[in-house]
Amino acid sequence: MAARPNMPRPIIVKKIIAAPHAGHHGGAWKVAYADFVTAMMAFFLLMWLLGATNEKQRKALADYFAPTIVQTKTDSAGSTGLFGGDSLVSVDKYPHGPGQTGSRAMTIPRDAKGGPREASGRERASDKQKFQRLAQTLMQQLQSKGDLRRLAPNLRFTETIEGLRIDVVDDADFSMFVIGTSQLTPDGARLFGEVAKSIADVSNQVMVRGHTDAAPWSAKSGTNNWRLSVDRAEVTRHYLEFRGIASDRFSRIEGVADREPYVPSDRFDPRNRRISITLGWRTGGDN
Repeated sequence: MAARPNMPRPIIVKKIIAAPHAGHHGGAWKVAYADFVTAMMAFFLLMWLLGATNEKQRKALADYFAPTIVQTKTDSAGSTGLFGGDSLVSVDKYPHGPGQTGSRAMTIPRDAKGGPREASGRERASDKQKFQRLAQTLMQQLQSKGDLRRLAPNLRFTETIEGLRIDVVDDADFSMFVIGTSQLTPDGARLFGEVAKSIADVSNQVMVRGHTDAAPWSAKSGTNNWRLSVDRAEVTRHYLEFRGIASDRFSRIEGVADREPYVPSDRFDPRNRRISITLGWRTGGDN
């Protein structure tokens, strides 16, 4: 069949649907780029400041960005500008009392009351004399009692930065406590009783510290040298209080296990087992 030449050609319509733009064509990268540029600007500004300022100005700059310090600085004398003043820890040029070299770091009002002050020279000398008499009296009491004379070598007196330390020391023939426990032996109780009589006549604060040797404990025992030293110190405190020492005189009770040996060359030596009773130096608030 022959084609008809006068028929119109078919019209083909091609419809193209545009795909969404890829992610890099959106605006998220602009935010990231802006953050990057801002960070770089801040970095270069910091580097410029480090190179263009001296140490004193850098201190002032650091103080400016510390809110609490800035508040203190603006409320007191000094400049409020970024580079106009010194650091708060610099020595100031403001008038003070004669001979006073003030600092901006801290100013204490004249009527401020702090903690207990150090003992004066007169108080320290008085305590030294008192401690010497106490030691002599205690040793004389032990020597005068035949059944306690043998225990006199187990008392040691040492002047320390804290005060007079009275060490009650074990040896091969004497033990204050039943071995491995915090139970006082009869000899230990009598010796602590004599110590209590001597220190009851003074008003100095009392510190008790327990010591042990380095003998190990089994895992099944449920205790250790730390606990034992603390328990023995507490038993000593309780016994001294029972024998007349006022409870408010005790300022510290502690145990140090075998960490402060009396005989460092032999941590198993029985003399490492001891109780240290320290009479503290008087301070300004003590009578």
